[in-house]
Amino acid sequence: MPNPPLGNLTPDEFLAKYWQKKPLLIRNAVAQFDWLPELADLIELAGRDDVESRLVEYKRGVWSCDAGPFRPARFRRLGESDWTVLVQNVNHHVPFANALLQRFNFIPQVRLDDLMISYAPAGGSVGPHFDSYDVFLLQVGGKKRWRISSQNDLQLVADAPLKILERFEPEEEWVLEHGDMLYLPPKFAHEGVALESGMTWSVGFRAPTAQELGGAFLDFLRDRIELDGIYADPDLAVTQEPGRVPADFTQRIQAMLAGIRWDEDTVREFLGGYFSEPKSHVFYDGPDDLPNEKAFARSVEKQGVVLDLKTVMLYDDARIYINGDSLDVEPAAHPTLHRLANERALPPAKYPTNVIKALLACYECGYLHLTEKQAE
Repeated sequence: MPNPPLGNLTPDEFLAKYWQKKPLLIRNAVAQFDWLPELADLIELAGRDDVESRLVEYKRGVWSCDAGPFRPARFRRLGESDWTVLVQNVNHHVPFANALLQRFNFIPQVRLDDLMISYAPAGGSVGPHFDSYDVFLLQVGGKKRWRISSQNDLQLVADAPLKILERFEPEEEWVLEHGDMLYLPPKFAHEGVALESGMTWSVGFRAPTAQELGGAFLDFLRDRIELDGIYADPDLAVTQEPGRVPADFTQRIQAMLAGIRWDEDTVREFLGGYFSEPKSHVFYDGPDDLPNEKAFARSVEKQGVVLDLKTVMLYDDARIYINGDSLDVEPAAHPTLHRLANERALPPAKYPTNVIKALLACYECGYLHLTEKQAE
């Protein structure tokens, strides 16, 4: 397992003392950066159709927020301060960003969301706000002042394009420098203001609302339920109130709908697909020439495989899920595929046919690559 960037704390200590409980400042959390982007790198990413990006500006007391993709000329029109560009899912496009995200895998992958990078010149900010999920805020270059509050007043500014707190009452303050990181639990009010031009790398976690999950689960059930019968009322009596919905009509329908049932296994299947489903802008490129099974097995034996940076692979006791799909694979192959999900790669080796069949199916979809062919 990659070394978690928690300073002197072990993952067990962090989860017991801080996770969803209280903030934590970690000085020099990340010392080694194999990729240090410039603003030009973020502008390039923000110009792509397959990348989610936003540009936040604060002019004359008014907030604005535009969604990308952006032309480079858009950034040339910006002032020297009071703006921030944010790029989501950088881990989908940059191997080092993905490797950094995986350093947080002491938390289940089903909870990890993405690594977002924001850049702001001195004075840049997105205002005082709160997140509904846990977040790690890593400073990369420059300096940023963070003020935080445990306040219960989370009233937002009406009609603002961002979730800006109407009243922010800071309780603590720190200046983060390169490599420092701040952890904040959900709904902890915070405001970051750049003191020098720099970036914040935000590791966010998925925390869907009950309403979101309920709607998605009902959609999932709709494709799977099979209810028998058709409405019938052979004992229908004459009514004197034709506009009234009869009580026995309601009771008959209720009895028909009682056939909609689910159990823990149904929920597990739903969760595996829902939490591995790619976002709408994500797509995968399969190989131009698909090798036959024997040739592919020889390549895997020599090279090994690695998951695509955008791939989400999860599993439970019964199934293996990849990018919203459930893999049709023999149980004997599960331990090897569990390793692939946990480590995001398999080393060069001779694997049994049932594993090769599953890997080849994923390779064909672009969900994984032969190791040396992973795009940089």
